[in-house]
Amino acid sequence: MNDIRVYALMQHEDDPRKCSAARLVHEGEVRKARDRQRIPAGALVLNPEAERALSKADLEAATKFGLLVVDCSWKRLESFPRLRSGLRHRALPLLLAANPVSFGKAQRLSSAEAIAAALHILGNRAQARRVMKHFRWGDTFLQLNGELLDEYSSARDSAEVIRIQGEALRSLDVAPTDATDAQ
Repeated sequence: MNDIRVYALMQHEDDPRKCSAARLVHEGEVRKARDRQRIPAGALVLNPEAERALSKADLEAATKFGLLVVDCSWKRLESFPRLRSGLRHRALPLLLAANPVSFGKAQRLSSAEAIAAALHILGNRAQARRVMKHFRWGDTFLQLNGELLDEYSSARDSAEVIRIQGEALRSLDVAPTDATDAQ
């Protein structure tokens, strides 16, 4: 499988020394989106507030137009930047963070973890592993979430991803919230 182009729209809200997106731009794994207008039309935007979950059904769009992560602080998520129309917003399903700042917290992924998870779900496991090799905790993220990532990547559409997520939440005895019910 060919690599999926990955872009990062940098909001510069986090400590630059801990910014995983900046490191991936520096390493050449991710292209920096210079401004909101230069994001390819049709790109998939990883947005935790999106109504649909990322799934294999999005592979064609990701391959053709790319994947965009908005690198912003979790503390300022309510101010997620408005992006021009024509972009497809997708949420990642339930995953646990392995980064040192949010280790073990559900849905508190770094930009690198979000990118790797998206690539894995879309079926590009080799690219996901390559992204995570730049971080000491990268293998931990993939191991911690490996079973779920494999299940999500086998789902054919957003509804099936949400069903798998629901089963995972029930096994953890966690009640889903509106955000985790998104399709």
